[in-house]
Amino acid sequence: MKKNLTLIAFAATALLCSCSGSEKSETTVQQEEKAKVKIEQVTAREVPQLEEYSTTVEAEVKNNIIPSSPLRIDRILVEVGDNVRKGQKLVELDASSLDQLKLQVENQEIDFKRIEELYKVGGASKAEYDNAKTQLEINKKALANKLENTVLVSPINGVVSERNYDNGDMYGSKPILVVEQISPVKMKINISESRYAQTNKQLPVTLKFNTYGDEEFTGKIDIVYPTINAATHTFPVEITLANNDGKVRPGMFGYATVNFGTKNHVVVPDQAVVKQAGAGDYYVYVYENGVVKHNKVEIGRRMGDKYELISGVEPGSFVVIAGLTGLTDGKEVDVIE
Repeated sequence: MKKNLTLIAFAATALLCSCSGSEKSETTVQQEEKAKVKIEQVTAREVPQLEEYSTTVEAEVKNNIIPSSPLRIDRILVEVGDNVRKGQKLVELDASSLDQLKLQVENQEIDFKRIEELYKVGGASKAEYDNAKTQLEINKKALANKLENTVLVSPINGVVSERNYDNGDMYGSKPILVVEQISPVKMKINISESRYAQTNKQLPVTLKFNTYGDEEFTGKIDIVYPTINAATHTFPVEITLANNDGKVRPGMFGYATVNFGTKNHVVVPDQAVVKQAGAGDYYVYVYENGVVKHNKVEIGRRMGDKYELISGVEPGSFVVIAGLTGLTDGKEVDVIE
């Protein structure tokens, strides 16, 4: 009997030890489950509201040099790439019909002077005088039109960008030359309708072009179109670049960065921002009283190693910047330095 009591006491002691060990093990596991994180307090600051748009350079003005009627081309006086001045002679066309009309006008001027003198002394009627005067004026206008059509001049200061014929060719459907004004040049971009109220001709615009790498050019908004595209919810804006040195040419691809002013927004380190796979949503873990909260955020600009947050985190909050792996909403954590 005494032996049995001893065995029972030993078994009870072993059971108590076993339960105590199990409780310690569970406590240890719970402590080990706490994630170790680093946190950083964030603040709000004035953030420039910059938006970048891709664009292609266009000439300020593009003129097709064409005659008013089909004629043979005698001489083209310029080549592609030549700079031309307003009023400069570019093309001479066949003048054979012009010479005939010149001679006709000269003869009519002689006849009109004769009739005019007779009319003054009563040797010609008013009808004869008026008819001679009208015919002379009609042929003078025809001569002026012929002259304009025979010698083609540049309507602008610009550069010859296209030539479609050689000397001796008969003018067809294409323009003989194309002249483009490249000082200034213009670019069009499409801005979101949410920015319509903020968009005006005073906004600064910085331009970069692939040809010139990181070199910056300063442009200005010249035209804000008055209607919104209902399909894309955007509106066009035209930007002008003075281009006094002629470095920027039509057809160049570049980027226009428009500064819409500043806004007071929270800025967080980029390590704090987590992108949800497959959804395109962004989150930040906010720490408070030993627990992290999973906050969905709307991000703005990336500025070096930081992100602008448009919404989702209040100024003064502590955000997790390290130890993000395995975190979940409401999880207890330990903060480490």
